[in-house]
Parts: sequence; structure tokens; C-alpha cells
Amino acid sequence: MVERTPLYQVHCALGARFIQFGGWEMPVHYTGAIAEHLAVREVAGMFDVSHMGRLEIRGPDALALVQYVTCNDAARLRDNQVQYSALTTPQGTFVDDLTVYRFSHDHFFLCVNAANREKDYRWIFDHIQGRDVTLYDVTRRYAQIAVQGPAAEDIVQGLTDVALDHIRTYWFDVGEVAGVPHTIISRTGYTGEDGFELYVPMDRQMNAEWVWDRLLEAGKPVGLKPCGLAARNTLRLEARMMLYGNDIDESTTVLEAGLTWIVKFDKGEFIGREALLRQKQQGLHRRLVGFEVLDRVPARDGYPVLIGDEEVSRVTSGSYAPFLKKNIGLTYLPIEYTSVGTPFKIRVRQRTVDAQVVPTPFYKRKK
Repeated sequence: MVERTPLYQVHCALGARFIQFGGWEMPVHYTGAIAEHLAVREVAGMFDVSHMGRLEIRGPDALALVQYVTCNDAARLRDNQVQYSALTTPQGTFVDDLTVYRFSHDHFFLCVNAANREKDYRWIFDHIQGRDVTLYDVTRRYAQIAVQGPAAEDIVQGLTDVALDHIRTYWFDVGEVAGVPHTIISRTGYTGEDGFELYVPMDRQMNAEWVWDRLLEAGKPVGLKPCGLAARNTLRLEARMMLYGNDIDESTTVLEAGLTWIVKFDKGEFIGREALLRQKQQGLHRRLVGFEVLDRVPARDGYPVLIGDEEVSRVTSGSYAPFLKKNIGLTYLPIEYTSVGTPFKIRVRQRTVDAQVVPTPFYKRKK
């Protein structure tokens, strides 16, 4: 059964076009994906991301559990700090990627991918192993709204007394937004822009719609646009942010994905540590790279990637990049072909086009 977020009726009223994604019926765009993408880069855009999974770990051994099931070092977190991390298999591959929120030493909050919520819950539950913790699926306790772009802080600040300029990137606070108390205000996002993700408590059914409408009103004078999944996908690709199921999954290791910085070998034992340490010592055989197509046609997800006449991989994510006005993408290549400037080919329908490895992220916002 396909699920709908608490904001479904709002999207209908705004004329959204819907697709099924991760088991949810989600808006793919409203006025058009390119216009929505550019609004986020130039002013601000707003996304319903209530489909994301939200899990909570509470108890004296909460930190110990998070440390064991994720590869980053959660012990480095202070209260109200957020960390990008991954749930890893014994082989060092991805169960999922996620963000870890520390409320206190005995209270952690995890934001996971929508399609992986139940899998992630079972994975963590199966590794509690006698620790004094309780794991909760709190997905339905919140709606989640992302406001992203250069004007995001000004828009959200008009609806809260929380001093947003005091919240640094990958930190959060809890306060009232548009009159709704206990809202988690997180300076995080999936677009490469500054912005906030608001976790709106659903103790009242209308909370989500109320906050969404107030944000839309506050942002209207500066050009805030509601945005769908299509713009979210091209924005995250320009910023080289991973999409589970495309760029990372249970067949790709964290090191191969170029996310070595989230693997903290010195923190102690965690699932997949030995496999990742062995791979680091022996060297990678392949790695995820960014590429630019030297042609007017985009290379879409799944297109074959060739070195000479041999198919060596497939495009994991590929699209026209609206802000950069280029055709870009990500793919895994044999390690000897991963240097910037290395040429290769991609089969696009009935012909092959030239591409080359380029530095990533493709886009980086000015501070």
C-alpha cells in the first residue's frame, strides 16, 4: 500500500504532479523541476520530506549502540549536534546512510531513508545484544519540512524566536515554529545550500499544514517555491550527495563511495570495521567518481559505462544540471581510471558519447 504524508492535500491544492517513491506518493514537481531547482540555488525552496524514516534510541547504552551500528564516531558529538554516517554491514557496505542527532548521552535520533525504514529498524534492533536501550520508530510522530536556499534563514526566522544564526551547520535546536512548540530546527539539508529541516510534531493533525502554509506566506515576497523530488534529486547530484539505491547500497563499501571521512577506525569496534580496514590496507579496486558528458545529451541512471569497448560499470546517477548547465553524473570506475581528466564513454540509447572524470562536488555554494 502506498503511503501519503500529512501534507498530501496541500500538494494537491498546489497542483503538484505525483510519483511513487520509497513506498510513498510524493510530489515530483509543481511548476517545473528546473524552475524549482533554480529557486533553491538563487532564493529558496521548500520540500515535504515527511516520507523520511525517523528512529529514536533511548537508554543508558544508547551511545554504545549507535557507535556499534554506525561507522562514524558518535562519541565526538555534543548535545544538539548532527552527524552524517552510515549503518554498515559486516562487509563494510551500506545498510543505509543516515543523519545522527544527539539530544543527550542516552537519547539519539536517527533520520534514515524512507524505503529503508523498516529494514534499518530491524537491523538496529537485531544488534541491541543485551544493551540497556529502547528503539522506537517515531516516523509518524513528525512531519518533516525542508527550507533550503540563500533566503532560508530569513524566512524561517520570521516564524520563530529561536536565534537561527546561533545554529551552526549540522547542529539543531528545539523550539516553537509558527506557534507549534517542540519543533526540531536542524541546520541540515540535501541540496548543497544553507537551510533547515523542521521536524514538526504531529500531536495535532493540522500542525504540518499550518507550518507549511505559514512558511509559504513568509517566503512569497522573496520568491520561495514549493519543490518536488525532481529538483531535490538534481540539487543533491550537483552537490555530490549520495542517493541510496543508486550510488550506494549493500554491494558498495563506504570507502568505494568516497566517504572515507565518515569511517573512524580509531573509535573502537563497529560492524564492518575489519572489512573496511582490510580494504583500506589492500587498496581499492574501484571508486565512485563524478563525470561530465562531452555531448548535448544527458547520461541517465543505468546507462552502460565503457572503457574502450568493454562495459565496466553503469551510471549510478545522471542528469542535466540546471544551475551548472551541464550534463553530469556519478559512476564507479576501476581505480586506474579515476583520475580527474580520464576519458571514457557512455552508451546513450543507440550510440556512445564521450565523458570524462571531473572534480566533485560539481557545485559548492559560496560561504
